[in-house]
Amino acid sequence: MSGILLLFAVLFLAGPQTGLKPLIDNDRVAVWDVTALTTVQPLDAVVVSLSGHATFSPKGTPLKAAERSMVIDLKDYPVAPIANTTGYPLAFPRPGSKKLLENARVIVWDYTWQPGVATPMHFHDKDVVVVFLEDGDLKSTTPDGKDTVNSYTSGTVRFNARDRSHTETLVRGKQHAIITELK
Repeated sequence: MSGILLLFAVLFLAGPQTGLKPLIDNDRVAVWDVTALTTVQPLDAVVVSLSGHATFSPKGTPLKAAERSMVIDLKDYPVAPIANTTGYPLAFPRPGSKKLLENARVIVWDYTWQPGVATPMHFHDKDVVVVFLEDGDLKSTTPDGKDTVNSYTSGTVRFNARDRSHTETLVRGKQHAIITELK
């Protein structure tokens, strides 16, 4: 019995990564879906709650999540900046967006799409992690006119690579997201 308790204690203290599979795991980030967690972070991280709050947790500091949240572990995999040669504005800031935080690793934005209103055509110069907070469909249109409609529900997380241009239109439901740009 004491062995089982010890194992449970080790798993709990080890953080969100132990025994769980991340939602996203690539060279830049690992994203974990957690609930009511308190642990020490092995990496710098952004914590995005499904109520729309975002905090930065430096490596080695306690991570606190009192509600369902997405923990975005920031891996040490820097990428060289890319130039915007498209002639389109950068994805952020954009009209209606609110900057939640910025530091040497990330810029975190809060954005709500309006039904039927397209964002300006824009260029993503940074990789992004998007945490969707509502249920709705977004139509993405590339500069050559190709459309793709994606359905997102609250808690859906996506990693989108940089070096792309498009516009987005909310075509069904509501959509609000916390968007973390990786520097």
